[in-house]
Amino acid sequence: MGKESWKPGNMLYPVPAVMVSCQRPGEKANIITLAWAGTICSDPAMLSISVRPERYSYDIIKETGEFVVNLVTTELTRACDWCGVRSGRDYDKFKEMKLTEFRSEFMDTPAIDESPVNIYCKVKKIEKLGTHHMFIAEVVGVTVDDKYMDEKGRFDLTATNLMAYSHGEYFALGKKLGKFGYSVKKSSGKSSKKKKSKKKSKKN
Repeated sequence: MGKESWKPGNMLYPVPAVMVSCQRPGEKANIITLAWAGTICSDPAMLSISVRPERYSYDIIKETGEFVVNLVTTELTRACDWCGVRSGRDYDKFKEMKLTEFRSEFMDTPAIDESPVNIYCKVKKIEKLGTHHMFIAEVVGVTVDDKYMDEKGRFDLTATNLMAYSHGEYFALGKKLGKFGYSVKKSSGKSSKKKKSKKKSKKN
């Protein structure tokens, strides 16, 4: 057993496949499916998307300076794929996929109402990297579907059934394996045993 050496390539998988909505004033709204998207800063909240300049949505986002990142559930996977292989030059994607435009307080560009999480972004900088140009943007607001709020008033993201993209294929996210910091957290079982042993020693 060993390792094979390959030429440089994008092998950072899995990644989220997101539906990005955009719109020029007075024109129909459009959706572009992207896998090159990610978090880049927490304060201020910022993210990036990378788009090929020849894509229809590229000039729309460049001209308007805004877009909405819409997270994709397993139920939206077909629409996500369709919007990735069809051009907004030829189709009204909201209409074709029977998706609903949602207008928020944050910007004129509509979000996808069927998406559980909509992230509203204002472009701060465009980096021309090569085949793709990166739009670095600040998050100016977020809307979430209130049906995923739990009894404690917290948003239950795991209940939304998000999907992931890996090397040309879509996957439903699997079971929970742990949470941040669990590897160094003291076991509740061990701590309870210690407490019991201390109580016994006091009685003795």
